[in-house]
Amino acid sequence: MKSRLLLLLLLATPLLSSAARLGAMCTADSDCDAGLRCDGCSGQQGVCVRIRPYDPRSKGRDLPFNEYSWLTTHNSFARQGAVSATGTPLLTFTNQQDSITSQLNNGVRGLMLDMYDFENDVWLCHSFGGQCFNFTAFQPAINVLREIQVFLEANPSEVVTIFIEDYVRSTNGLTRVFNASGLMRYWYPVDQMPRNGSWPLLSSMINQNHRLLVFTSIASKEASEGIAYEWNYVVENQYGDEGLNSTTCPNRTESSPMDTTSKSLVLMNYFQENPVGSVACSNNLSPLVSMLGTCHNYSANRWANFVAVDFYLLGDAPEAVNVANGHMVCGCDNFAYCRSNATFGTCDVPPPPPPSSSPRSTTPGSTSDASITGGFYMLSKVATFSGLLLLEFI
Repeated sequence: MKSRLLLLLLLATPLLSSAARLGAMCTADSDCDAGLRCDGCSGQQGVCVRIRPYDPRSKGRDLPFNEYSWLTTHNSFARQGAVSATGTPLLTFTNQQDSITSQLNNGVRGLMLDMYDFENDVWLCHSFGGQCFNFTAFQPAINVLREIQVFLEANPSEVVTIFIEDYVRSTNGLTRVFNASGLMRYWYPVDQMPRNGSWPLLSSMINQNHRLLVFTSIASKEASEGIAYEWNYVVENQYGDEGLNSTTCPNRTESSPMDTTSKSLVLMNYFQENPVGSVACSNNLSPLVSMLGTCHNYSANRWANFVAVDFYLLGDAPEAVNVANGHMVCGCDNFAYCRSNATFGTCDVPPPPPPSSSPRSTTPGSTSDASITGGFYMLSKVATFSGLLLLEFI
């Protein structure tokens, strides 16, 4: 009797302690393997998704900067639950759920910041009419820039890109705040940015400590302050509701057409005009990956270098970045299938596509294997329960 009890305990214990794999059904983060979290949109069954994208350098290939893709947050500073540094309640939209430091630690490498003149300083505001108000002002920009400085100092092999929606009209206002932040030691010099062609190897940028790229939306500041005018180097699709049609990928007004190859960086926006978390959650699943493919076709067969979303913690935005990096780094449908130090196009075999009964909606080409791992997870639960019943009655 004791030997039978011991055998059943040994069989049941691994199942009791095992966590769920990527795509498996879950009810809490603790149900998922390390590096995964549990997420479900609008009451749907949760599944285990990645906390952060794969590091695209982890497979041993060193490529130019413009041959990688980076997760980017729209209005990175506009955090839910934030309290204005003015002391006035905020009456404006929010777009993210966590701090800049948390975003960087979760693999975000592109930050979109709206900067304004306010209270004789430069502030981060989510406002209108080019003017910042007490009820739209989040905090002085220096606070967030110092968070980025701390991250870059602690992570000497990481590169961060800042896109500034620029409403700063004070003379050298941005120069002053960046000088005060301590970020200038990482600055990528504008006179070394390629106007027509490929970027340096990512490793070269890191070795030279050119690990901070900053773009402004004001053209004159490239000459006056040495800050790169974004659309001299970047093509960017239409943002907001007009940019959510996955059958087309038009450029925003300020940008050259998406297929302008002399602009060597591609930024893809995918977020609605008025941010709603539940909508962003659904958008950040298969629709985001679908839009990635559409913009690739409209961008002269170039994958997005920056994938910009609202509420990046909802849905599975890292998956789109993994898809783009899979194609660019190793010629595979997803970076998960890349083999280390292998020739381009050498890929592991992906899992079978999920059946239509998958708990998360997918589109053709989606790389989710939720139904497969979910079935395994449920089987393990049943097996564990059966083992416990046998113990009870022996």
